[in-house]
Amino acid sequence: MDAWIICPFFLQGGRYTIDDIHYVADSERLIPAGETEFAKDAAFGYTSSNLKQWVEEKTKGGILENQVSTISISLLRKEGPDAVCQLLCSLEKGSVCIVNAASERDMNVFAAGMIQAELQGKRFLCRTAASFVSARIGIKPKPPIRPNDLGLKRNLAGGLIVVGSYVPKTTKQVDKLRSQCAQSLRVIEVSVEMISLKSTEERDQEISRIVELGNAYIQSGRDTLVVTSRQLITGKTPEESLEINYKVSSALVEIVRRIDSRPRYILAKGGITSSDLATKALEARRAKVMGQALAGVPLWQLGPESRHPGVPYIVFPGNVGDNSALAEVVQNWACPSRSSTKELLLNAEKSGYAVGAFNVYNLEGIEAVIAAAEAEESPAILQVHPSSLKQGGVPLVACCIAAAERANVPITVHYDHGADKHDLLGALEMGFDSVMVDGSHLTLEENILYTKNISSLAHAEGMLVEAELGRLSGTEDGLTVEEYEARFTDIAQAEQFIDETGIDALAVCIGNVHGKYPPSGPNLRLDLLKELRALTMKKGVSLVLHGASGLPHELVKECIDLGVRKFNVNTEVRNSYLQSLKKPEKDLVQVMASAKEAMKAVVAEKMRLFGSAGKA
Repeated sequence: MDAWIICPFFLQGGRYTIDDIHYVADSERLIPAGETEFAKDAAFGYTSSNLKQWVEEKTKGGILENQVSTISISLLRKEGPDAVCQLLCSLEKGSVCIVNAASERDMNVFAAGMIQAELQGKRFLCRTAASFVSARIGIKPKPPIRPNDLGLKRNLAGGLIVVGSYVPKTTKQVDKLRSQCAQSLRVIEVSVEMISLKSTEERDQEISRIVELGNAYIQSGRDTLVVTSRQLITGKTPEESLEINYKVSSALVEIVRRIDSRPRYILAKGGITSSDLATKALEARRAKVMGQALAGVPLWQLGPESRHPGVPYIVFPGNVGDNSALAEVVQNWACPSRSSTKELLLNAEKSGYAVGAFNVYNLEGIEAVIAAAEAEESPAILQVHPSSLKQGGVPLVACCIAAAERANVPITVHYDHGADKHDLLGALEMGFDSVMVDGSHLTLEENILYTKNISSLAHAEGMLVEAELGRLSGTEDGLTVEEYEARFTDIAQAEQFIDETGIDALAVCIGNVHGKYPPSGPNLRLDLLKELRALTMKKGVSLVLHGASGLPHELVKECIDLGVRKFNVNTEVRNSYLQSLKKPEKDLVQVMASAKEAMKAVVAEKMRLFGSAGKA
């Protein structure tokens, strides 16, 4: 190499070099590096803030201060890349050159001059921070990356956060993380004394304890912090301190290597920790740099040869960020909340398919819908009718919500046919994602008033509101509407109804019925559906069709083409359950399994029909 380049400027880490002195930003102050906590490291400490003196200190006089060249900020800003190139080309072979910089533009000017020198045949060994790399290869800045930006599917495993860095800044960041994420975070403290000063047997016991807890927490979906005890243990000499550091680092490697649960993401805090975990514990030989999780915090995806291919790996340096930075990244990467019913219907609108809403009555029904949705990679809605709520109560709703949260596809929970105000008000407090306000038995004015009242309350809770205009004939869960009571949805009334109630989805009556269709088959008013589609498109309201059981496939597809985005399905799924009960089984568990499989088959077939399969 023709020369060594020393360039520690790092904007995101608050590192600046001015007049050959390297500074660390602390709030509004710049502190000479030799006076900071980083200079007191037991193994890698130093006293000099002046980088020319630092070179002499670190080479133990092998390179004297007056032998070190510098590139000043003045030269960068006044004379530009040509002057940089000229200075670099004039350096004696094997010499050391310090680069001053206080902005990314300074860095870009230096990089441009260095490229000119390289084109003239010069070769340099660069000892730098990350800002130089970005400037040298022309990486343009972009905002911090979150899970959705990577197109990752919903993953219910916990994240793994490993902290080995001992600098006081890291300790403050860990304290903030533990206080801000106390409810969602599981913390496992690694005893540094046990893994560095005790016997091999005691060390192995401590590692095994952490691995066992880590596996359990990650599998249960909890973000897990593995952190070394914060009391700093040092040796009598730098060499002894380095040996302790090695034992701690190798223990963290062993822990991560033995945690076989695949985490949602991995965050490593500290330079040595992140390097060792990636290469030794995870056996990564390559990684793709996706961007940053936070300014100065690189985000990788591990290569195919690693133990966890494709898992996001967050490299969090020990000296980056304020006290809240670590907590901010962990919160940004928390398990994504499940989708809302509104999101499901908006996605269906964008891609031209419909989402199935399946009535459920018990655990088998819930599991059947979830199993079908996961197998088909389809969104779905678990739908609870008032009559089933009266039988199952709050435990039924809680079971639906828990199943939706654990599903790896978008699932929401909907309260169907809320015809009773008292029941609806209760449903608003149960955790449903959406409700149907059913005032179809009322006059138009009464329906508007009833729906508007519930709609304002539901929207305050962030819930989607569906309502019905017109009235379906047929029987559903013991509620019967005679044919002479049924009526089609009126276009003019629909516009008034939408405007005055503020609903998000409209269940329309176009000849569809609850339960079985007559032997002559369904007779849907597709012309009316087309008009309603034009209206709801204008108003930003989703179209819903109840009574999808028994509709011919061609008719279902026509309805989807005409804008229906949610189909209610009950009769066919329920009948499959009842039919399964007629099969002789030896045990109740087999009865449940048989019923679940029967319902799952019907639900999966509907998802393929509605076009939602593969859309999760």
